[in-house]
Amino acid sequence: MGFSSALLVLVLLSWSGPLQGQQQHHLVEYMERRLAALEERLAQCQDQSSRHAAELRDFKNKMLPLLEVAEKEREALRTEADGISGRVDRLEREVDYLETRNPVLPCVELDEKVPGGPGSKGKGRRNEKYDMMTDCSYTISQVRAMKILKQFGGPAGLWTKDPLGQTEKIYVLDGTQNDTAFVFPRLRDFTLAMAARKASRIRVPFPWVGTGQLVYGGFLYYARRPPGGPGGGGELENTLQLIKFHLANRTVVDSSVFPAERLIPPYGLRTDTYIDLAADEEGLWAVYATLEDNRHLCLAKLDPQTLDTEQQWDTPCPRENAEAAFVICGTLYVVYNTRPASRARIQCSFDVSGTLTPERAALSYFPRRYGAHASLRYNPRERQLYAWDDGYQILYKLEMRKKEEV
Repeated sequence: MGFSSALLVLVLLSWSGPLQGQQQHHLVEYMERRLAALEERLAQCQDQSSRHAAELRDFKNKMLPLLEVAEKEREALRTEADGISGRVDRLEREVDYLETRNPVLPCVELDEKVPGGPGSKGKGRRNEKYDMMTDCSYTISQVRAMKILKQFGGPAGLWTKDPLGQTEKIYVLDGTQNDTAFVFPRLRDFTLAMAARKASRIRVPFPWVGTGQLVYGGFLYYARRPPGGPGGGGELENTLQLIKFHLANRTVVDSSVFPAERLIPPYGLRTDTYIDLAADEEGLWAVYATLEDNRHLCLAKLDPQTLDTEQQWDTPCPRENAEAAFVICGTLYVVYNTRPASRARIQCSFDVSGTLTPERAALSYFPRRYGAHASLRYNPRERQLYAWDDGYQILYKLEMRKKEEV
C-alpha cells in the first residue's frame, strides 16, 4: 500500500470512531481495493501517453522527409508554371507580331473608292478634304498594353477623363438610358472596393441614349431622344438632340437637333447607340449612320461651342460587326468583333485629311482579352483608350508613329 493509500485509511479511521472490529476491517479492505484500481488506471494512462508520444515522434520523423520532398516538388511546379507562363507570353507576343505583319484585310470595297459612288448621295454631305487645325500627324502602330482597373456597373456604360480638364476626375456613366453620372476625385478613388461611396453624383435634366456620351472641356455632351425620337414614333422618329451640359454649374448651356435624317445605330453589334461622340487633338466628332446608306458609317466634325456641324463624310467602314470607334489626329478607327464576342480588332480606318489611306493603316488586334466593348474613349493627352468591356473598366495604351512612316 502506498503512502497516499495509508494516509486515506487513517483519515477514514478517524472519521469512523463508532465503527469497531469487523466493520472497520471491511471498510479498510474496500478502500484498498479502490485505491489499487485507481493506481492501476493511472499507470495505464501513463503507459498510453508514453506510447502515443513515441508514435508521434516516429510519425514526425517519417513526415519530415516527405514534407521536404513535397516542398521541393512544389518549388519545381512553381518554376515550371512560371516557365509555361513565360512561354505563353512569348507566344502571344509572336502572335501579335504576326498579326501586325499580316493584318486582316481592311473592310474597303472597290466601288466605294470611285468618285460619285454611294458616298456622294448624302444630302448636305460635302465629303471634302479636311484641313487640319493642328500639326498632329500620328497614327496607331498597335494597341500595346491592357490594364483592367475595376468591375463597376452593368454590361454597357462609359468611363472617361476630361482630356482638356486640369483635374484628375474620373466620370462614370453607367447604363444606356440613365440620368445620373458618378464623379470620382481621381483614378485611385475609383479603383477602391467601396468606390461608389467616395463618388459625387451629377444628375442631368434629360436621360442620355446609348453609350455615346463625351466629357470635353468641362462639359458633358450627350444625345437625348426627344419625344417621338428614334423608336418613339411621331415627327421626330429618326432624329436625336445633342445636349451640352455644364458639369460645374449643372445647367444645359446649349442643345441642337443633329442634322441627319433617318438615323440608325452605327454599330452592328450595338443597337442602343445612335450617335457616338469622340474627341481628339482636332476637337469634337460624331460617328453615326443613316438609312440612306445603311451599310457604312458616317463621320461629322462638330463645333464644341455651338454644336454646329462643320463637315460630314461618308466613310468606307462597314456597320456590320462594328462595336465601337474612336478618332485620333483626324483619323476614324473602327473596332470590330463577332457575336458571341471574341478578340476585338481595328479593321477599318478613315483619315479625313487624306494623308493616311486605309490600305496603309496598321490594322491591329486588341491584346488577349475576349470581350465586347460598349464604349471606347481616346484621351489625346495620355494616348490611352478608356474602355468599358462587359462591366469591366479597362485602359489600353497605344503605340503611335508618324503617318508618313506607315
